[in-house]
Amino acid sequence: MFSANLAMEKANQFSRFDLDNPLSTCSEHPILLEDQNWLTCEHYVQAKTLKSAQQASKVASLISGEQAYVYGKAWYRGKIKDYKSTAPILMKRALYTKVQMYEEVREALLATDDKLIVETSQYDYFWGIGRDQRGLNHIGKAWMDIRDKLRNA
Repeated sequence: MFSANLAMEKANQFSRFDLDNPLSTCSEHPILLEDQNWLTCEHYVQAKTLKSAQQASKVASLISGEQAYVYGKAWYRGKIKDYKSTAPILMKRALYTKVQMYEEVREALLATDDKLIVETSQYDYFWGIGRDQRGLNHIGKAWMDIRDKLRNA
């Protein structure tokens, strides 16, 4: 018999594409990182994980975080060699910058209390929890690490 996952049921769940949620990687909170302005955290991560400088420049020029995600995710565009270990670090850097720049984002993050934070993508098992809730949830983990860092500061 199946049992309920109470931690998941009580978790703070969000979608990276929900523009109204400050925890979204696509919300309209521009960041300044590595001496460049990025429209969203998604723009930064997608640009920094592509091999081609021309493709990275294209990502930076797109008008939404969702477009940056779609462009950068395409399988035929080469990713950096150490993508799986580097991308979560880049994401955490972008999200931490965002929380430092915007009080509203900091407040939304701290309002999650000690709840599990999950990105609810049904298809992304790297950044989100995936359809069967067994994904790596790298975005949620980054937010929880940042929340802990803010509380301990």
